[in-house]
Amino acid sequence: MGLGGISIWQLLIILAIVVLLFGTKKLKGMGTDLGGALKGFKDSMKGDEDEEAKNLESKAEQDAGTAKTESKEESKH
Repeated sequence: MGLGGISIWQLLIILAIVVLLFGTKKLKGMGTDLGGALKGFKDSMKGDEDEEAKNLESKAEQDAGTAKTESKEESKH
């Protein structure tokens, strides 16, 4: 028994039908396109995470600068 009642033989038959319908060249092209799309998606997600980290660092630096300014003003009074 395989995945949810689908046996390995049923999966092989489906794979054979898909190869017959589309051909190996078209399947390879579709796989390449899908892989490129996934890579682009992962890169954009990583870019978003990097951008968030930079924004947090910038905010922390601004907060630290504000705290220093406030402490200097308090010491003057």
